[in-house]
Amino acid sequence: MSYNRENYIRLKKQFEERSAAAERAAEMRRAELHAAIPELKGMDDAQAQIGLRMFKLAMELSGEELEEAIKKLQYETEQLAADRSALLLAHGYPPDYDKVKYECPTCMDTGFVGTKMCSCFRRALVFAGYESSGIAELIRTQSFETFDPSCQRADPKSYELANLNLSFCRNYAETFDPATSPNLLLIGATGLGKTHLSTAIAKTVIERGFDVVYDTAQNVLADFEYERFGRHGEPEAGEPPRTSKYFECELLIIDDLGTEVANQFTVSCLYNIINTRVNKHLPTIINTNLGREDLRRRYADRITSRLFGEFRPLLFTGTDVRTLKLSSNG
Repeated sequence: MSYNRENYIRLKKQFEERSAAAERAAEMRRAELHAAIPELKGMDDAQAQIGLRMFKLAMELSGEELEEAIKKLQYETEQLAADRSALLLAHGYPPDYDKVKYECPTCMDTGFVGTKMCSCFRRALVFAGYESSGIAELIRTQSFETFDPSCQRADPKSYELANLNLSFCRNYAETFDPATSPNLLLIGATGLGKTHLSTAIAKTVIERGFDVVYDTAQNVLADFEYERFGRHGEPEAGEPPRTSKYFECELLIIDDLGTEVANQFTVSCLYNIINTRVNKHLPTIINTNLGREDLRRRYADRITSRLFGEFRPLLFTGTDVRTLKLSSNG
């Protein structure tokens, strides 16, 4: 998943159209009001003139005289607003009937607050990335409700661990706070529920309104390779690099660490992600099939020291769920 150029341009256009549509709808409602309540237009014209009158006074007056004149205009503005609301109510309309109703008042549906990307636009990019990468299907099917620890009932220790991991991950998601939630390292063989529970965490945390980025280690590092070696031309103005989300999102989940091609460049990028997020106190969840010693052999000490020192480990043991299902079907 990534903020690829196509998703970015498409969503930016959608947001601009949404903002314009909200403003057009408000203009149509205002025209409706003016037709239904003729005296309202006079009020609105008077209100529109107040700004010009204030500017003229500022050019002509100064000191206490200007202050007194501005106070009178402010009182006039407040009185007009009160009379307008009363008039609308008297005709059966709510006072805000012709106000612009944005889906996101923070950015007024533009997707940006000044030059900073609004959280609503960032979430839209994340969801677009889910759709592009296929993770959306996982989120729809892999939840806390569909995680079944009883698959490991044959091994009491693994069954206990599965229940503990489910309880811990559910609580983590339901109480997630980017300022205080810990980093997690989910360790265990394939098919034991690491991806399922981390996907369930992502689903719940996103639904609570936080910015989550979830992808495989292979795809994460492929974005760094693209930015370093594959980009042709400069990005569009305001378009973030593909890799910026890994440093900025409130929760980053990296799946299948250890399946990527490890070389000096990718290891350096991985360290940069982990170290930057640790320093910024932004939570990260990493899933891996590698054990502690395998991780030490594969990665530099500076990475493993971060993983073992800054991440809370969750151990997964037992039998691959897919194998168990095949056995039961057989």
